[in-house]
Amino acid sequence: MCGILAIIGKGKDEQLVRELSKRMTHRGPDESDLHITENGHILSHERLSIIDLHSGRQPIQGTSTAWMVHNGEVYNHQALRDGVLKGHTFRTKSDSEVIVHLYEEFKYDFCNMLDGDWAFVVVDGDDFIAGRDPMGVKPLYYGLDDRGRIYFASEMKPIADQCKTFSTFPPGHYYTPNTGFVKYYQPEYEDYTKADQELDLDLIRETLTEATRKRLMSDVPIGVLLSGGLDSSLTSSIASRLLKESGKKLHSFSIGLDADAPDAKAAKKVAEYLGTEHHEIHFTIEQGIEILDKLIWHLETYDVTSIRASTPMYFLSKAITDMGIKVVLSGEGADEIFGGYLYFRNAPTVEDFQKETIERVQKLFTADLLRADKSTMAHGLEARVPFLDKAFLDMAVRIKPEEKMPKTYDGKEKYILRKAFDTPDNPYLPDEVLWRQKEQFSDGVGYNWIDQLIEYCSSQVTDTQLAGAEAEFPYNTPTTKEAYFYRSIFNKYYPQVSAAQTVRKWIPKWQENQDPSGRANAAHVQADVEIAK
Repeated sequence: MCGILAIIGKGKDEQLVRELSKRMTHRGPDESDLHITENGHILSHERLSIIDLHSGRQPIQGTSTAWMVHNGEVYNHQALRDGVLKGHTFRTKSDSEVIVHLYEEFKYDFCNMLDGDWAFVVVDGDDFIAGRDPMGVKPLYYGLDDRGRIYFASEMKPIADQCKTFSTFPPGHYYTPNTGFVKYYQPEYEDYTKADQELDLDLIRETLTEATRKRLMSDVPIGVLLSGGLDSSLTSSIASRLLKESGKKLHSFSIGLDADAPDAKAAKKVAEYLGTEHHEIHFTIEQGIEILDKLIWHLETYDVTSIRASTPMYFLSKAITDMGIKVVLSGEGADEIFGGYLYFRNAPTVEDFQKETIERVQKLFTADLLRADKSTMAHGLEARVPFLDKAFLDMAVRIKPEEKMPKTYDGKEKYILRKAFDTPDNPYLPDEVLWRQKEQFSDGVGYNWIDQLIEYCSSQVTDTQLAGAEAEFPYNTPTTKEAYFYRSIFNKYYPQVSAAQTVRKWIPKWQENQDPSGRANAAHVQADVEIAK
């Protein structure tokens, strides 16, 4: 995991590019390097060393004139080296290097060969290709300056004040000057009518286990984010079992306002059950409010639910890196795949249910994946997400929606995922955790967090300011004082219209209360009727 910056076009001052790249130094605190090609194009890289710690620095040159920068992990790099690239001579043992060799071997047609989470740019003379992983696990932005130079960067920070227009690079696409954007990732599950696969609980368990196994690839220690919810607990259980095979012990990390937070209690129970080396972190509401300004600078979003959930994740990430851990597994994606949010039980039809799961999966890069990447990488921590493995997605999204709908099983969301790991002879989790109600992360750290955050934001915004929100922010106008407060901070750092247009607000469907908190849904067993009023 790193920060990349590429500028296609001549004449950009080298020292300025170094300074722009350093705006992402939090993404790659281990080392930094820059290369100017013979044609004047610039590639810069801020490195977080995960694989090949000693010789894997970037930019990396291919066998001749091509150069590359890459952010992320290629889990099948060894298989590619031993297979389609067996005739190539490699300079490093880095997983990243296979990308430039695939370009040399197959020109543009190779993105579907990569199994992993990545964003890259390869430059060869005046030709180039930029690409982003299928789900957008790794961030990438692109822009154009007033002299026609094209920019690619892991975050908006290096390019927002350099480009006259910029945008989010679409997941599952690559871009070349000869083809424009090409959608290389076209899974069958994107067609809702293809959700015709019979339920196979063994296949769910086996495929998720393999997705987790490949994400344990690392030359540094690995931990797991353990909230005590179903998704992170299953990830922890699977990872713990796999590491035990090689005599290793898993480090687990949870966070809450205090030891009595819903997530903290559940996480402690899971950690004791699995025998992990568990670390529980606490933060105060005052600390959370104090870092909002810096947090929004890191996140590059004004989406309410992303900011609420990123605050505890930001504190947790710092504590983890302070302990020397560079990689963690996380449970993002399960709620979107299996319809796990509480509002899914209100879906009018199975067709509506399936369409919503597909859209949520496709838009993850605007919400949970953005949060997971930027709140962890603010402290140089890489988050890996087994639920968004391509093979798992291909299998799980196409399961018949009537098997997933909560109303099918008396309102129990993600029933089939729970059932797949309900193995009495060899239990993965305690029953009370396996069957625990969905608790969104920003709620589970302690209900007072959101309640007092809303109260604080309301105290910072006047009725007059909110009434004038449409004139001040005509695009994506904030409708609550909390949203207005976040938008004002965002606008301070990213005032460009292009910046505002990169953000997509997360709003639940099929419920009267539009606040994104899980407690806003009437189905929540401890629903707070006052929230967001």
